Amino acid sequence: MALPLDGVDVMQAQPTSPADCESLPMPSPMEMPVQSLRTGALDPRALPSAPRGMFWRRAYILGGTGALTALATYQMWRVLRVEGLTVLEGVLLALFVALFAWIAQSFLGALAGFVLVLSRNGGQRLGIDPAAPLPSLPPSARTALLMPAYNEDPHRLMAGLQAIYESLRDTGQLDRFDFFVLSDTTRAETAEAEVAEFHALHARLGNPTNLYYRRRTDNIERKAGNIAEWLRRFGGAYPYMLILDADSLMTGDTIVRLAAAIDQHADVGLIQSLPAIVNGTSLFARMQQFSGRVYGPIIAQGVAWWHGAESNYWGHNAIIRTKAFAEQAGLPQLPGSKPFGGHVLSHDFVEAALIRRGGWALHMVPALHGSYEEGPPSLTDLLVRDRRWCQGNLQHAAVLPTRGLHWVSRWHFLIGIGHYFTAPMWAMLLLVGIAIPFEHIGLASEGGLRAALSPAAYWRSLDPERILWLFAASMAALFAPKILGYLAMLVNPAERRGCGGALRALLSVLIESVLAALMAPIVMYVQSRGVAEVLAGKDSGWESQRRDDGSLPLSGLLKSYGGLSFFGLLIGMLALFASPSLAAWMAPVTLGMVLAVPLVALTSARGPGQWLRRAKLLSIPEETDPPPILKRATALRRRPVLPAQDNVPAA
Repeated sequence: MALPLDGVDVMQAQPTSPADCESLPMPSPMEMPVQSLRTGALDPRALPSAPRGMFWRRAYILGGTGALTALATYQMWRVLRVEGLTVLEGVLLALFVALFAWIAQSFLGALAGFVLVLSRNGGQRLGIDPAAPLPSLPPSARTALLMPAYNEDPHRLMAGLQAIYESLRDTGQLDRFDFFVLSDTTRAETAEAEVAEFHALHARLGNPTNLYYRRRTDNIERKAGNIAEWLRRFGGAYPYMLILDADSLMTGDTIVRLAAAIDQHADVGLIQSLPAIVNGTSLFARMQQFSGRVYGPIIAQGVAWWHGAESNYWGHNAIIRTKAFAEQAGLPQLPGSKPFGGHVLSHDFVEAALIRRGGWALHMVPALHGSYEEGPPSLTDLLVRDRRWCQGNLQHAAVLPTRGLHWVSRWHFLIGIGHYFTAPMWAMLLLVGIAIPFEHIGLASEGGLRAALSPAAYWRSLDPERILWLFAASMAALFAPKILGYLAMLVNPAERRGCGGALRALLSVLIESVLAALMAPIVMYVQSRGVAEVLAGKDSGWESQRRDDGSLPLSGLLKSYGGLSFFGLLIGMLALFASPSLAAWMAPVTLGMVLAVPLVALTSARGPGQWLRRAKLLSIPEETDPPPILKRATALRRRPVLPAQDNVPAA
């Protein structure tokens, strides 16, 4: 049913099949009113869990970003004003300001995170100390672990859930937790296998009374609607809920510590862990998990440091106070038609903003290990997922004016929206940088053609020293998170060994950086196309995700990337024919385009990824010495899949 923009949601629970009914607890209804975006005010209550000195932290990030950007802008203006500022140069200056501010904020955040990692001052937010004895949860701290699923591999899904269940059982506090598989599966054969695998899991675990399965027959509002439907039916029995993804793994130790932290801090509505990407087999997946494991911690530490009690929510691997979520996070439909109107796609950002508006604190704890997820196996899979995120983030433009939001929540929305505009902006910056020499020198003047077709020579001729410093500063800010992440890894002996040692880790950084640079033009093109499609009104749809195999047949590769490769080859040849200097100027972009088909084929394949694994390159600690939960999940997933009739226990 369509939900109003204002008012209370009265959606009833969807009918369930007989298989569902025999695996559900007694209902414990909970109201979840739909929130208004037109009215509301920020709850002014104090947040005891908020860190001290937040004004100065945010002044450092935002003030520092402004100061660095102002300095760089002044230097660029000094370069451009040499022959007078034209319209094209004004456009280039505006693009430079926006893009430099973007990388400057990332640089300052990474620098703060680097200092925190080295000083070990970022590890005990909310009193969570991974080295301390495991806290004991009171009987009142009941937590529901929710695993939404949409057309996933049932065998793989239940294997991961079993690994989590067993890890939590090993803590001795399993009686504080209930497990729910919340299925939104639409394929009949997958749904049948899902039920069979659930019954098999139930039997393997000894027929526990705290393991449940529910499948919706109506997928209204997608994952957000899936969680909301559970809350309205069963949420009243659980003070807390921990949201998992179908590929999530979390250790029992981590889950208990998160539950204890939220139980001990009455003002906290949500605690977000930092999932490490694991189990990558293809070259692309291993690139993702290496960059996330080496660069990710300092970035996350910096973000958590200045976000404070206004952190964000990524939709999974987070524990949430059910009361806060039910009272504040009922999502309205956005006005208008798709792709901007309708159900909220990137719901997690909006839910976090509404929870904070209601007076609850949101925290991220990046130093707490034991939280894992799996990345997409190929660039193609990433871009399919990214297209949906693009639509969801651009949709947030309709949420930005919501009354009563904390300004940091609005900043999250702006960052999410801006992420998808940086790709077309980089493309425009390159094109304008080529066009300006033509405008100034002109093709009619003697020798003008060759000079105009040498952008590098033109820019060096204006103010070579200043141009060099601007370029160096921009590249330093852009690559600083990688460099700082590598240095932070070096000072931790366990991390250094887990990444293959200092030399192999350095070589891994170089491999990841080169491949990422080659793929950047592909991502830039696809993201720019995605923005154009969203603005033109094209919906992204809702596709299930591939987890293991990212390979595509040659026909699929040519269909997806052949046109881009041909276009890059054509542009490169035209540039080379006109001027070697112009071809060199455009090479960072055209090379990635030309190599799109073989590059995606190479990085999507398991062979190169496994070769690098044997060479201990792109390694992470969780791969070098896997924690028990990863070993257990892998072993369970390798078990043979039994026929459905063999999985269902006799009546």
